[in-house]
Amino acid sequence: MSQQNPLANPAIRYGIGASGALAIAVVAYLFLDGTAQLIAYAVAVLDLVVTPQILKRAATA
Repeated sequence: MSQQNPLANPAIRYGIGASGALAIAVVAYLFLDGTAQLIAYAVAVLDLVVTPQILKRAATA
């Protein structure tokens, strides 16, 4: 039996990115306001977009 890398599955990669983005967005909504909240939302979007791409590269390495 060969072990397949779980990061080869796109659903896993996007799930990891989405969970991190969701955590950031929740913290921003509950605890931040003003410019700090907007910056946190931008970081959440960046996490949602970039994390799966980084994990894809890690899966192929």
